[in-house]
Amino acid sequence: MARYSPEHKEATRRRMIETAGRRFKSDGIDGSGIATLVADAGLTNGAFYGHFSSKDDLIASVVAQQLEDQVAVVNSLPPGLESVEGFLRWYLSPDHRADLAGGCPSAALLDEIGRCDVAVREAYTDGAAAMIQAIVRHLDGGDAQRTEERAIGLFSLLVGSLQAARAVTDPELSDRILAAAYSNAMTLATAPLTSARPTDQDTE
Repeated sequence: MARYSPEHKEATRRRMIETAGRRFKSDGIDGSGIATLVADAGLTNGAFYGHFSSKDDLIASVVAQQLEDQVAVVNSLPPGLESVEGFLRWYLSPDHRADLAGGCPSAALLDEIGRCDVAVREAYTDGAAAMIQAIVRHLDGGDAQRTEERAIGLFSLLVGSLQAARAVTDPELSDRILAAAYSNAMTLATAPLTSARPTDQDTE
């Protein structure tokens, strides 16, 4: 029996995670059986269980890797508002709306992740927190709490808006959702940190 190197095993595992990620995002987690997932990666059921203990184990690995890859993209952007604007334009674009398999894991899978087991939800929690911190690094401001609140707001606005734009059947409404989301996201990204908090004089 042939013995594979650790590098080969890791490459096979990575291929399984990548192909499963695309399948989950296009067909849904519940709509993707193990037979389809292993076929996408060119493996057998036996090979699958050599890398993952269960489908839930694969889901957790996919969620973690998908978000890690997304965080890496945001972290690789030059710091500053120009990068934020470019990212928002891409995220809220018709091309991204149409690309379920290659797009944002949160927008494609969030409703199903909420019903998954705790290991999958923990993987998502860690990835979402890392994504929020990646956004934080691109927002100006000396108030750490307010900057993080803005990043959380942007993250939530982007994901929810893309989900809504994909869900409606009216193309014009879908386009308007994306356009309005971009406008609101830019307002949030550029809002003065001091505007949302009352001063001592305001409360007297």
